[in-house]
Amino acid sequence: NIAMAAQMTDAHRRFLQVVMSHGIMEGSEARKLHRRCCEIHKVYYAHDKLDDFISIINSHLQPLFMQIRKGMSEVDGRAHYALVNLAETEVTKMASDYTENELELFRKTMDLIILSENGFASSTDILNLADQLKTKKIKKKEAEQVLKVFVEDKWLSERNGEYTLHTRCIIEMEQYILSNYHDVARKCNICHSLAIQSQVCESCGIVMHLPCVRKYFRAQTEPRCPQCNDFWSSDIP
Repeated sequence: NIAMAAQMTDAHRRFLQVVMSHGIMEGSEARKLHRRCCEIHKVYYAHDKLDDFISIINSHLQPLFMQIRKGMSEVDGRAHYALVNLAETEVTKMASDYTENELELFRKTMDLIILSENGFASSTDILNLADQLKTKKIKKKEAEQVLKVFVEDKWLSERNGEYTLHTRCIIEMEQYILSNYHDVARKCNICHSLAIQSQVCESCGIVMHLPCVRKYFRAQTEPRCPQCNDFWSSDIP
């Protein structure tokens, strides 16, 4: 294994520290950071070798059950890198940061988002859950504050009062979501990663991320499903 044999340098360590402090980084930021770390520590730099650079870090993180994992933003299709804890894939990894009833609110919000048609849950629907919690009811004002923290901590994203799962949450919790929502959670037919905001083929039921839909149908005059070849009836974003 070449990656295992490859040495962790100070460039790798610096890169890891910055990713740890951010939790998640957009691809272009990660590429800039890669270059900077190599320049500072005078380590060989190749602009197209970021994934190789990261795999060296990952081979050394393996015994710690951690990994820098690559994922995609469901909004614009851009690559992101997140530091993931592999030892605990459940929502339990959030337990050290939030109280029991905050976690319950998060789980219920997750239910709403994943079971929705479009991958979003309205703030009204989420706040209505606050006084139905089994652990300890939360006042609406407090619940608004908790939601704000979930957005700041990059577990949720908010747009015009609608909430969805942040890219970080999808990268970190993909396995948890696929196994706990196996009746409804689906993988994108194009990139094969978990799809929360997606379009569905009305004929065969496959799902595709919105950026994947956009990319896949870009060159086609008449959009047809990649699986069954039927006409793709959803509007191309």
